[in-house]
Amino acid sequence: MHVTTADKRATFKKMHESGCFILPNPVDVGSAKALQHLGFKAIASSSAGFAWTIGKADNHVTVEDVCQHLAALSSAVDIPVNADFEGGFAVEPDKVADNVERCVRTGVAGLSIEDSTGDKDNPIYERALAVERIKASHKAIGDSGTLLVGRCEAYLWGVTDLKLVIDRLTAYADAGADCLYAPGLKTREDIAAVVKAVAPKPFNLLIGGSGLSLQEAEDLGVRRISVGGSLARAAWGGFMRAAKEMAEKGTFTELASGYPGGELNKMFG
Repeated sequence: MHVTTADKRATFKKMHESGCFILPNPVDVGSAKALQHLGFKAIASSSAGFAWTIGKADNHVTVEDVCQHLAALSSAVDIPVNADFEGGFAVEPDKVADNVERCVRTGVAGLSIEDSTGDKDNPIYERALAVERIKASHKAIGDSGTLLVGRCEAYLWGVTDLKLVIDRLTAYADAGADCLYAPGLKTREDIAAVVKAVAPKPFNLLIGGSGLSLQEAEDLGVRRISVGGSLARAAWGGFMRAAKEMAEKGTFTELASGYPGGELNKMFG
């Protein structure tokens, strides 16, 4: 049975109403299909994970690269895809809106917009501009049913001010964000405080260094969990260990830890 984009978007919104779910991050069509095969109900792209597959550093891909990638992921699986759409690939709200429209056309069920500038001296956008960028994104999404995630990147850039994060996220919620996200939070206290502040809207946790399990995150009120580039790094870990062994020692023992080719063929057959 063909699952339409509208079906995926409706399913994705429903998933945000209660409970807590893992939103793992594939890097390409094959890994997206594998995650669907393993029973995950939705997936999310990873800006870093994708960038590395095309030989680029994170935040160095183009909007064209990303939209092609998102269209490929969305058409390859029957489950919702949430787009890591970085900062919307523009600064000005109207240009962010244009790119958000492009992203929606790829068939994604959700997309996130960050407030980081890429400038170490001024790491996050001035508050009013950041809010306008979310408002413009919300307007661009229109009645498509695509879920908008507002991200405050402060902690990832060393601005560990919980009051600032909560102020930003609540402002993004008021500006039209359906789900809120502040990667970098680690303590139960901080996570619980943010969950409470943005309620009843759902909060996305980057599991990162928190050490929490799915159940523990759910107990804190988290609605969904992302792993960012962690699956990509795990895959690269195996690849680089085996390749380095061959290059440096001329031996091949690491190859024995690879996933069985027969199992992969069965999964994709």
